[in-house]
Amino acid sequence: MSASPLASVLFVCIHNAGRSQMAAGFLRHLAGDRVEVRSAGSMPGDRINPSAVAAMAELGIDISDQTPKVLTPEAARASDYIITMGCGDACPYFPGKTYLDWQLEDPAGQGVEAVRPIRDEIKTLIEDLLAEIDTKQQA
Repeated sequence: MSASPLASVLFVCIHNAGRSQMAAGFLRHLAGDRVEVRSAGSMPGDRINPSAVAAMAELGIDISDQTPKVLTPEAARASDYIITMGCGDACPYFPGKTYLDWQLEDPAGQGVEAVRPIRDEIKTLIEDLLAEIDTKQQA
């Protein structure tokens, strides 16, 4: 029996500096090489939010080497799941993809204390997503 192809997930927010980077970090950490992970922003920032980096580091996940990336149609087309986080009308739509819109507070400009609950909510969402992906891949 051949292994099913890897699922691919694209996380999209406006600046690709906080929420989408934390989500991508969690999915890479929890899924290992079982899932292809991408993240991008409709208007990428200059750097990753330092409070997001610090909050993830508290859980042993290093996202400090990531950089905000611009959202491209190619990245969206290459993804099975497109998870949006507050990018509104700038978020792409491609038929045949699984879309999820996660309503999360924007950590931009907030200290690590304010980012922790957002981080923890993202972790729960990622765990649920990974369970769904694993179930679909086993089917």
